Amino acid sequence: MRDIARNGTRGLQAVETAPCGPVHLVGAGPGDPELLTLRAARLIGAADVVIHDRLVGAEILALARDGAVLLDVGKTPYGRSWKQDDINALIVSHARTGASVVRLKGGDPAVFGRMDEEIEALDAAGVGWAIVPGVTSASAGAAALGQSLTKRGRNKSLRILTAHDVEGFAEQDWRGLARPGATAAIYMGARAAAFLRGRLLMHGAATDTPVSAVENASRADQRVIAATLIDLPDALAAAAPTGPVILLLGLAPRSAAVEALNIREAL
Repeated sequence: MRDIARNGTRGLQAVETAPCGPVHLVGAGPGDPELLTLRAARLIGAADVVIHDRLVGAEILALARDGAVLLDVGKTPYGRSWKQDDINALIVSHARTGASVVRLKGGDPAVFGRMDEEIEALDAAGVGWAIVPGVTSASAGAAALGQSLTKRGRNKSLRILTAHDVEGFAEQDWRGLARPGATAAIYMGARAAAFLRGRLLMHGAATDTPVSAVENASRADQRVIAATLIDLPDALAAAAPTGPVILLLGLAPRSAAVEALNIREAL
């Protein structure tokens, strides 16, 4: 109950009136199990039911206890996917049995994770909840480049964007993103590379603006695809990534980034 109380009065009120729960909405981080928070690992290990998305790897799921129910409700881009309403109903139904439920999401549940919809369903059902943050792929991707997301003298702000919304390719403040020094982390952007390039060039972005694509950020099979804005679609087509990709507009890999990655893998 103390976990819920720390999340504010809304979560606390849900616990006081709920006959079941709480449900923990847990960030699994970008993929490396060593980047899990201690609290996330503890909750996964104690859960009766773990409802996870497709970005959560086997090493993290292996932390679940023997006898725990593991349910994959992943959404596959342009493929078969669970509907969000069905996921909400599944979470609520398991919580109502009195089970300890972890809703496990890749990255951070509060960053393009449909967390608000799940909380609204839990509130409507009178089920308590708590949020456990995770390392988001923007941070892991920047670390792979050996770069910071913000740098004094380069960018005073950082934009975190999705390339897709419910209506298709997502429109943004292209003029602001096209300015020299602008930095953005673009989620779900690999398939939208040509669209992004067109919009940015139309609004004045330089053709040689660096854009780095990081596939499987933080994982053993992590890959950095360095490009400029003008050749981004071709670079991605040639690399043909199959894992999740984060695009980092305005950032290029440091020359020492590969060496640092090799040192990390040796530890």
